[in-house]
Order: sequence, then C-alpha cells, then structure tokens
Amino acid sequence: MPDPGKLPRRYAVAMETLPTFDEFRTQALARGADEVLERVWAPGTVLELHTHPFDADALVVQGEMWLGEDGRERRLLAGDTFQLPAGKPHTERYGAEGATYWVARRNV
Repeated sequence: MPDPGKLPRRYAVAMETLPTFDEFRTQALARGADEVLERVWAPGTVLELHTHPFDADALVVQGEMWLGEDGRERRLLAGDTFQLPAGKPHTERYGAEGATYWVARRNV
C-alpha cells in the first residue's frame, strides 16, 4: 500500500481509515463471502460490458477506477466501495496509475 504522505489529500484521508487486507478478509468471510482477493489493474485497462457469476463487495485501496452500470459511470477512489450482484452487466476502466481493490466474492 502506498505511503499516505505521498498521495493527494483526498487519498491520504481515505488511506488513514482503511482496514488492513486481513481485517477486510476476516470481516468479509464472517459475512458469508466464499473468497477474498486483491485485484491489481494496470494503468489504462478497459473492460467492456461484462458480468460475473458471483456477488462482489469491493473496497478500492489505491488509484482510481470508473464503474459503469445502467448507462451511468461513477469514479471510485481509495476508500470508496462498490457492490455488484451476480449477473449485473457493467464496465470497468482504470486510471493513469491503475487501481487496486480488495473484493469479497460470494459465488451464486
């Protein structure tokens, strides 16, 4: 995880309150997740419209991404969360520095 002192203020504030990966994993498994992963995306990666066979509950921990659903796209930064139910069509694109998020999956 990057040094919060080297990030813009909006990232540094979010980083101060993030759980550790182990805390995120423990909490997610207690809520019924089947698996918990760290996903690291390269700068500029674009994933066209797709779905997943699992429910996803994620926490962005570094960088920025845009998540597109239902014709709208939202920007997510470190400290932001997102949830996607299994089968939900969506797009993903990642910022100039890429992005990392932790995701708890519940297979359907």
